[in-house]
Amino acid sequence: MRIFDAHFHIIDFDFPIIENQRYTPPSYVVTNYEHETAHLNVLGGAIVSGSFQGFDQGYLLKALKQMGPAFCGVTQLPFTVTDDEILNLHNNGVRALRFNIKRGGSEDLSKLDYFARRVYDLVGWHSELYIDAKELPEIASTIEKLPAISIDHLGLSEEGLPHLLNLVDKGIHVKATGFGRVELNVENAMKSIYSANPDALMFGTDLPSTRAKRPFEVADIELIQQLFDEKAADKILYSNAFKWYFK
Repeated sequence: MRIFDAHFHIIDFDFPIIENQRYTPPSYVVTNYEHETAHLNVLGGAIVSGSFQGFDQGYLLKALKQMGPAFCGVTQLPFTVTDDEILNLHNNGVRALRFNIKRGGSEDLSKLDYFARRVYDLVGWHSELYIDAKELPEIASTIEKLPAISIDHLGLSEEGLPHLLNLVDKGIHVKATGFGRVELNVENAMKSIYSANPDALMFGTDLPSTRAKRPFEVADIELIQQLFDEKAADKILYSNAFKWYFK
């Protein structure tokens, strides 16, 4: 079993941390992550900027340098960022732009169409949305026309799953992450998404699972292995995300 961890956070208090919705996360540096995943066969992954990191890039560039070229970054940027700044981030391993609709701390959805196209045209990045899928109908007509979009944490809600599946049919990718933070049937959601598009589903640990009702457990990986055959499990645990980030 090989893993590409498509979603985890590094929290380094040597860099700015912003209280978000009265929440300040615990420290979780590269050595913490490496220790916690040492028994897993993690061959690469994506470090994702959280709401509490705002537009700081310092922590991400440091973590990417520490973790090496098998890992990439997902960052939050203001739409006023210059092309040179985007190119510099790309040259240092950043591969995606995040819109955190659920928690804030990123650009808002009004900039999605312009900004997602801009980073894709300039450096080939996809854009990632942390959003409750029940809100997707309001922006579905925008999203389905964009070149490359993924949705975090299985879309979060049972109510949102039908809307999410409509977009999976149109090429949207989905992260199988945060099983302890969602309000849906995880098994059914994963089987439905995989059935709609076998290339869409991408596993991530969501470590250190900030604000989740239950943190990541190895049983989350075992669940995927139980639900899917070996070939499908490898797509979900490794190859779908590897191709998405390193295309």
